[in-house]
Amino acid sequence: MTDPFLNATDLPNISSIDLDAIAPSHRDAAGHETHRPRVLLLYGSLRERSYSRFLVLEAERLLKAFGAETRVFDPAGLPLPDDVGIDHPKVAELREACTWSEAQVWCSPERHGAMTGVLKSQIDWIPLSTGAIRPTQGKTLALMQVSGGSQSFNAVNQMRVLGRWMRMVTIPNQSSVPKAYQEFDDEGRMRPSPLYDRVVDVIEELMKFTYLVRGRSDYLVDRYSERKAAREKDMALEQVAQGAGLY
Repeated sequence: MTDPFLNATDLPNISSIDLDAIAPSHRDAAGHETHRPRVLLLYGSLRERSYSRFLVLEAERLLKAFGAETRVFDPAGLPLPDDVGIDHPKVAELREACTWSEAQVWCSPERHGAMTGVLKSQIDWIPLSTGAIRPTQGKTLALMQVSGGSQSFNAVNQMRVLGRWMRMVTIPNQSSVPKAYQEFDDEGRMRPSPLYDRVVDVIEELMKFTYLVRGRSDYLVDRYSERKAAREKDMALEQVAQGAGLY
C-alpha cells in the first residue's frame, strides 16, 4: 500500500493486505505512456436510485485507487440517436469523452432480459470512425450489469458483442450483481461480499490490460486488409494524377 499509484482510503470494504499495486515494470514499460490511464464510465439508468450508477461509482473509486483518471458520463438529457445533430451539447460531450479515454467501463441494468435503451443509446452515439480517428478501436473495455432478480449475464453478453463490434479490447472478466437492491446501502455504497470482490477483480484486470495495450493499440489493430486497401487506393490516385499530367 506504499505505492503512490495505489490509494484505497475511500474503499472501506477492501482488504489492504491483498490489494496489490500494478508493478512499475508493467506500468511504465520503455517507450510507453507514463500518464495516468484515462477511463470513461457509462451507466444505463436515469432513476434517482440507479444501481448501475452506484456500481459505476464503486468502479470509479477503485480505478482512482489504482491511479486512473476518470470521467463518469451522465446520460440525462442525451437525445435518442439521430434525433438531433452531433453538435448537440450532450452528444459532443460523450464523443469527446470517448476520444479522450484509453479504457471504458459499461454498466447496464438488465431489463426485459437485455441491456437498457439508455446504455445502448450512448453506445449508438459513438461512431466507429470520425475522419481518420476511430474513437473506440484498440481501447480496453470492462463490462458490468445489475439485476433486480437472480443473477443473469444477458446484458453483459450483449455488451460484449457490441464491444467487439466497436473493435475494443474487451477483457475476459465481468461482473453481474443480482438483487442489486440488497447489495447497496442507503448512501449507495456497495456492501462487502464476494460480489464486491468480483468488481475489484474486474477493475484490477481492466487496469492491467490498459497498461499493456495503450500506446500499442495502433500496432495491435493494424490489419493486412486495410493496409492492402490503402495501398491500392494510393496507387489508383497516383495513376489518375499521372494521367492528368500532375507528375
